[in-house]
Amino acid sequence: VILVPWDYDFSDLEYDALFISNGPGDPKQCTITINNIKKNLNKQIPTFGICLGNQLLALAAGADTYKLKYGHRAQNQPCLLEGTKQAFITTQNHGFAVEEASLPNGWKVWWRNLNDNSIEGIKHEILPFFGFQAHPEASAGPTDTEFLFNNFIEIVKEHKQNKRN
Repeated sequence: VILVPWDYDFSDLEYDALFISNGPGDPKQCTITINNIKKNLNKQIPTFGICLGNQLLALAAGADTYKLKYGHRAQNQPCLLEGTKQAFITTQNHGFAVEEASLPNGWKVWWRNLNDNSIEGIKHEILPFFGFQAHPEASAGPTDTEFLFNNFIEIVKEHKQNKRN
């Protein structure tokens, strides 16, 4: 694991996956990070963004974000896994969301907030890129979505195996 600050250009490093963590503020102010993520997307390295990381991933892909009227705060935000009838109670703390109409070709809504219908996660249709607006690592509070970390690890392992073959 290589931990880098928000403005670090990691494009010359050798790594198996990119995890973009949460953080405060307006994602559009993180232009250096967005540009670094774009470089990563061009390499098609597995990428998982959490909270602000989801928004930065969306911006790097070419989507837009907007400020929520009230934001999503607390450990009781219901999210629907798109295409299923599975809803999860999540922990959240953010004031921005991804603009659905701005998602570029190849990207889709992965999770949706059941309170206001905003996007809670995005996913590329083919490539190993996805983001989740809530906090699957939350503690204390709901841990219903911890499985996302296991899914990411499996995607990284599969990607490494495919590179070898």
